[in-house]
Amino acid sequence: MNFKKSIEQFNKAKELFPGGVNSPVRAFRAVGGQPIFIEHGEGPYLFDVDGNRYIDYVLSWGPLILGHAHPDIVQALEKAIKRGTSYGAPNPLEIELAELIKGFIPSLEMIRFVNSGTEATMSALRLARAYTNRNKIIKFEGCYHGHADLLLVQAGSGVATLGLPDSPGVPPATVKDTLVARYNDLDSVESLFKQFEGRIAALILEPVAGNMGVIPPVDGFLAGLRDLTTQHGALLIFDEVMTGFRVHPGGAQTLYKIKPDLTTLGKVIGGGLPVGAYGGRKEIMEMIAPSGPVYQAGTLSGNPLAMSAGIATLEKLQVPSLWDTLNASAETLTSGFGEVLNAVGIPFQQTRVGTMFSTFFTKTPVRDWETVKSSDTQKFGKFFHAMLKNGVYLAPSQFEAGFISTAHSKNIIQATIAAARKAFE
Repeated sequence: MNFKKSIEQFNKAKELFPGGVNSPVRAFRAVGGQPIFIEHGEGPYLFDVDGNRYIDYVLSWGPLILGHAHPDIVQALEKAIKRGTSYGAPNPLEIELAELIKGFIPSLEMIRFVNSGTEATMSALRLARAYTNRNKIIKFEGCYHGHADLLLVQAGSGVATLGLPDSPGVPPATVKDTLVARYNDLDSVESLFKQFEGRIAALILEPVAGNMGVIPPVDGFLAGLRDLTTQHGALLIFDEVMTGFRVHPGGAQTLYKIKPDLTTLGKVIGGGLPVGAYGGRKEIMEMIAPSGPVYQAGTLSGNPLAMSAGIATLEKLQVPSLWDTLNASAETLTSGFGEVLNAVGIPFQQTRVGTMFSTFFTKTPVRDWETVKSSDTQKFGKFFHAMLKNGVYLAPSQFEAGFISTAHSKNIIQATIAAARKAFE
């Protein structure tokens, strides 16, 4: 493949943006080499500025569950943009999207739209602290909940990709009330509740971890968290920014039959446009201004473009057969990867929940941040570049999830497995 124009673009970008990018993992630091610059996307494909075509399993890091430039979303956006890009006032599209979301996730009795997953988790935690009149929160090693100061503690994903333990610029006082437990380890959670009895406002987690690669919860883990938070008067917050509509149409909470007090959403509900949301029990959500004293606002919250794209996306997802096909495609892909890896004798761990998947190059079964870190990141980097040269674009980090869309047909899946066979051999 020729990457001449991408190299030229990256050289220009490095003069304008820190590291040449506007989000760290895009820089390819974790896999070596330099990033490709994208000219456009169509269906399951990305096309770079040099004219190379790739089967895309990043899908804008999850939102594009219908693939790139889906005709229904394009049509919805064309209609919306002619009516104005932002109103700064209530509009009927907000109601329509909120009702669609509630139809999928019944625990969301009330919702507030924001503009990113970071805003959603930050706002949900502020609300939890106000509701409980407590300050401390529990998060898990390797779980990422956005780049708000109080959450950049052992945050996995992008932080791990760059080799940063946390982040400079975060004052110690900001994170003094952030407690860290071990994912899939109920004892570590219980010990924190005992140590800080009556002082913990909330526990937040990705119910299926997606920011240290895809790590499913072990049997009983989520139910145990529900019991512990209820017992100690803390709120249980599911960060479903990534898992919402990705591991199940009703999110991880529906898949595992656990009802959290609050839920954060993003990605899929905006159909590829910037969006976030948080919601949950009515009596908690009514503490948000103007109903209550907890302040949170946003100039572009509920903007008609994001609402229109989200409506078009969720209307498609209402068809049960669509999800069944998606789930089956993801199973075919990951099974194919596993068969090839077994054939060539490369140690690996393959994980998948719904339409999210990861391939770890390690002998050690992965279940938490400690075991994930045993993965061979250099081997992953070689795999990434071999797949890229064979026309497949994966997430440029061992610690990120892969995603599939409705545009990934059986032929596309088989072409990907064939590319993997070449790469692994």
